[in-house]
Amino acid sequence: MMLLSTSCSSKLGALSADNFKVVPDPLEAHSGQVPATINGMFPEKYMKKKAVVTVTPELRYADGMVARGASATFQGEKVEGNDQTISYLVGGNYTMKTSFKYVPEMQKSDMYLTFNARVGKKEVEVPAVKVATGVIATSELCKTTVRTAESSIAPDAFQRVTQQKQEANIKFLIQQATLRKSELKNNSVTEFVRLLKDINDNQEGLILNNVEVSAYASPDGGFKLNEKLADKRRQTSEKYVQQQLKSAKLDAPVDGGYTAQDWEGFQELVKASDIQDKDVILRVLSMYKDPEEREQQIKNISQAFRELADGILPQLRRARLTINYEVVGRDDEQIMAQLSKDAKQLSVEEMLYAATLSENPAEQEAIYKKTTEIYPNDCRAYNNIAAMEMAKGNNVEAKRYIAKATAINANSAEANINLGLMALQEGDLNAAEGYIAKGTGASGYAEALGNLHLAQGNYAQAERDFGKVSSNSAALAQILNKNYAAAATTLNNVKNADAMTSYLKAVLNARQGNNTEAAAALRTAVAKDASLARYAAADLELRNISK
Repeated sequence: MMLLSTSCSSKLGALSADNFKVVPDPLEAHSGQVPATINGMFPEKYMKKKAVVTVTPELRYADGMVARGASATFQGEKVEGNDQTISYLVGGNYTMKTSFKYVPEMQKSDMYLTFNARVGKKEVEVPAVKVATGVIATSELCKTTVRTAESSIAPDAFQRVTQQKQEANIKFLIQQATLRKSELKNNSVTEFVRLLKDINDNQEGLILNNVEVSAYASPDGGFKLNEKLADKRRQTSEKYVQQQLKSAKLDAPVDGGYTAQDWEGFQELVKASDIQDKDVILRVLSMYKDPEEREQQIKNISQAFRELADGILPQLRRARLTINYEVVGRDDEQIMAQLSKDAKQLSVEEMLYAATLSENPAEQEAIYKKTTEIYPNDCRAYNNIAAMEMAKGNNVEAKRYIAKATAINANSAEANINLGLMALQEGDLNAAEGYIAKGTGASGYAEALGNLHLAQGNYAQAERDFGKVSSNSAALAQILNKNYAAAATTLNNVKNADAMTSYLKAVLNARQGNNTEAAAALRTAVAKDASLARYAAADLELRNISK
């Protein structure tokens, strides 16, 4: 359409929509903003040489509401100023960018360009021009899809079978391998014997795997002598263990070994000691790689440092006895029975585990609440109650329990993930980002991160974050990333498909021109949630779909 102008040099003519191209059109909301790029053209013989024209984008919506974007000013050839100069004879092109803060009513809107113009000192009127219609707000559905994101449950550390070990130490006199009665009465040995008896008495709860015997000689003796001595100590100790197993009526392998010169044990004891110059001693001895040379140096140093001769070396003339066994805890039925009978007899790990044995959300929440009564200083049960309240859409109650969890442990990864998800539902991206950053390692971390990047408009990263998660949010990220085949698969795999799942199927099919399928999906969505009918009426994604 040609410029409507007059010959009067003090006036400017009207501009038409043909002088402008807006990208995109319709406009699209991303991360709470409606950005637009305006490519404009002033026709030839339009911009009077003394004219100044300021162009302001406006988004008009909801019966008189107006949002204004950033302005740009242009000037004629005889105007002294710093704005872009437009030639009178040939006209000129320009590009300006703008953005509006999105509100839901903008789905039904019109974008206008308004003009504040003057020629010389005289203001002239240039009519506003409509350049785009409507806003596609599909990205804003993230505030709805995040409500069905999996909240983060703090896990239990329950293990029915745990590996345990108990050690006993027997010391020998220098160059001897005889078991002394005084050593067999030390605490570690008596506890060793008592445990063997306990294993026999409780064969359902305690399972003996084997007993290890490790015998040693101190590194200050000759290697050949020490090898024979250490092996003799092994034999003596193994015989003692076999006797104790027989006495306890137990049958288990006894695995023996020996170390002729316990250089590693020597280093550990010296490091842990209060000996002056211990670092110097170890550094000097470490220079000798040959065991016999090192043995001689240890002897020499021991004469100067009595702490080595009297305190360190005697501890290395020893045998270590290790019982490797398993502790078998309650099975699932026993845990649930004990829960009903007297929950106080269960550990916190058993209580948290018990909640996972039920598929009834109300029963799960009741178990978590019981856990908070018995173990009020463990943040996990409070968090898990909050997670269950979030699943019911009760964020007020969820925040109350989260506050209790974070009062105990402000760095709880799961609690921070849940706070982040609720912040996303409220549109507070800054708070959400801060919370989710503290949630590394929590269950649902990747899904929460995907929802964050989705809300921030980083759809490709969101899709990577979601990975194999099949959720409404994951499908929305794929739709916005134009990965339609993947989105279709995701939507078909959503575990608890709801009205929004069907609505996203409608949008997906509409984008691909499958109008019949889109209409069917929309009918399903509206049947599940009648409020979506009104939303769909304003949704430009579905403008060609029968409603």
